[in-house]
Amino acid sequence: MCGIVGYIGHRQAYPVIIKGLQRLEYRGYDSAGVVLYNNGSLNVCKTKGKVSDLQAKADAGLDKSATIGIGHTRWATHGVPNDVNSHPHVSNSGNLVIVHNGIIENYEPIKKELTKRGYTFSSDTDTEVLVNLIEEVKKQEHIKLGKAVQIALNQVVGAYAIAVFDKQNPDEMVAARLGSPLAIGVGEGEFFISSDASPFIEYTSNAVYLDDEEMAIISLKKDLRIRKIKDDSLVDPYIQELQMNLEQIEKGGFDHFMLKEIYEQPNAIKDTFRGRIRVAEGIVKISGVEDNLLKFTNANRILIIACGTSWHAGLVAEYIFEEFARIPVEVEYASEFRYRHPVIRPDDVVIAISQSGETADTLAAIKLAKEHGAFVFGVCNVVGSSISRETHSGAYTHAGPEIGVASTKAFTTQITVLTLMALRIARAKGAMARADYFRYLQELELIPQLVEQALQTNLQVQAIAAIYKDAPNCLYLGRGFNFPVALEGALKLKEISYIHAEGYPAAEMKHGPIALIDEKMPVVIIAPKQEHYDKIVSNIQEIKARSGKIIAVVTKGDTQVKNLADHVIEIPETSDALSPLITTIPLQLLSYHIAVMRGCNVDQPRNLAKSVTVE
Repeated sequence: MCGIVGYIGHRQAYPVIIKGLQRLEYRGYDSAGVVLYNNGSLNVCKTKGKVSDLQAKADAGLDKSATIGIGHTRWATHGVPNDVNSHPHVSNSGNLVIVHNGIIENYEPIKKELTKRGYTFSSDTDTEVLVNLIEEVKKQEHIKLGKAVQIALNQVVGAYAIAVFDKQNPDEMVAARLGSPLAIGVGEGEFFISSDASPFIEYTSNAVYLDDEEMAIISLKKDLRIRKIKDDSLVDPYIQELQMNLEQIEKGGFDHFMLKEIYEQPNAIKDTFRGRIRVAEGIVKISGVEDNLLKFTNANRILIIACGTSWHAGLVAEYIFEEFARIPVEVEYASEFRYRHPVIRPDDVVIAISQSGETADTLAAIKLAKEHGAFVFGVCNVVGSSISRETHSGAYTHAGPEIGVASTKAFTTQITVLTLMALRIARAKGAMARADYFRYLQELELIPQLVEQALQTNLQVQAIAAIYKDAPNCLYLGRGFNFPVALEGALKLKEISYIHAEGYPAAEMKHGPIALIDEKMPVVIIAPKQEHYDKIVSNIQEIKARSGKIIAVVTKGDTQVKNLADHVIEIPETSDALSPLITTIPLQLLSYHIAVMRGCNVDQPRNLAKSVTVE
């Protein structure tokens, strides 16, 4: 979950590192630190708090002339967020320095052994143990840093992305990964190390992504070398050209990344289906599906595995696949799936969904599914991510970089990809009438402009937010395709405003949650005029009878709910199956405005991180 930035080259390292850490702060922001190499010395500056706190501390006296340095922004695992536990960590000799993302699970026995050998530790972190283990190996074996890192990493259990520097060999840096992403930017006479490519996008468009159990020796005197950690074999570096541009990772005039990303959804959805559908000809073509069409059409069932918002997208997909393709679907939390000895058969198709493509629990679940012989298809947003490499096939969402920790456009683009897949498979199976197939294609093509219309509710939603910003609790209700949207709406509110919120199927309200309803309880009801409309009107009447405050998302022109609800947000009409792409928009805006009014950090909510690369 932490963010790593490293630089070695000809320009000043500090500005590169600080700007890079700001871009990676979505990965964690409990503490931050930097180490610069100046004339034989390691100058470390680190602090509890955000990168802005680190900048303030560095401005008070850090020598910034160095052309070599490493930085880190932390999401705390071992040890509370404080100055001492912040990265970078220096070895006992003062020669080695490390930054680390991940968890070393067997750090305690290693620490005990190192303590017996005379090592002392000032922090509570597993990272300080790792840097001293590398130092001990280097000292005992009389070897260079790269070899010491390799031997040490073969002794640890867990997950990591690391960057290590030895002040006795100042022209070289070592990076390695297992289960946590690491990219190397390759420039002219300079190299960048980072958790993703955003910190070096303006300096180079060439990147090498390390695979699991690979390490890189980065030197100004030699070509980039990549080796397998297990057996020391050489790997040819595969240099990719980045598709990202600088404009995508800037706020572009919006107050927050989250708001920018909410407003990017019409284009993000359009980019996701662009080139994949030809409506007039009735063609849906996703190469990853097309190349494996028989796997899908012959599937006994589809298992969807995901976490958080991606799990909610999977729930929407369950309704869509079963409705369109008539294939049984089960949706699993990846974190539970991997530990409960699930029944997985060779004729199952597993769809793994992740915005980052690095979610640790989802990756572990993928490996389990593959071991049982299932075909695994990945849906993710980040090109070159671990899930895109671990799965048999897959599809990218083309949402563009999502910086805000609370996911928005990733959710709608995931649903878009999954809908396209369901339509293609349904057509191949003959499970959907031709007229319905063409109707859905035509409606899907219109979704971006319907989302534009839904975004026009922003000022109205803002006014509603002002009324309920101090509510201690909130209930979200939906039916059918919009039950997962209720879950997602509640998640967004609790993530960024810290208001306790729960999502339920509307029919379940009377089985418990109705006990919570009184005049102080706002209830958000997703009630477009669709199949379950009359049922949800009955639910609204039950809430009204108990003095609950009703915020209803309805189809434009609705009168029945309008007469019952305290507040009505009108959205354009579309079919049941595609409605989650529209109904989710006002819920995202509601969460955003409430969080802003409560003074919360919308893009970096407390205790969260964007890419969850630890269990």
